[in-house]
Amino acid sequence: MTDPIRVNAVQPQTTQSGSQVANRASSGSSFADTLAQVEGLKFSNHAQKRLDDRAISLPEDGIQRLNEAVEKAKARGGKESLILMDDLAFIVNVKDRVVVTTMDAKQRGQGVFTQIDSVVFADKTEGSAKSVDNQ
Repeated sequence: MTDPIRVNAVQPQTTQSGSQVANRASSGSSFADTLAQVEGLKFSNHAQKRLDDRAISLPEDGIQRLNEAVEKAKARGGKESLILMDDLAFIVNVKDRVVVTTMDAKQRGQGVFTQIDSVVFADKTEGSAKSVDNQ
């Protein structure tokens, strides 16, 4: 017999730049969330290591909220954006859709972020992500 198809059995894929596709689907994630993980944001090796080392887990709707925030940054001309979601912070290369690094409230140090051109708040309610331009 053949093996059953498993929607949540997404394996990390390496891109040409060497980064891995996000693989943080929970067992209850929808097909759309899984598809967004495969086709949407990528996490650099550094960001993936920070997630693992710091035991940071994304909320159930985290990938979707990050994707929406990146789209908001892109629409406003953001290149290197700080995306704030709950108590998490993500530095994202908007053009390449790559999460460069991530941290939670405990690891943010002195709270100074450099070399960014925009800030996006990834709010919980759909369509209400706010952005602040540094232009």
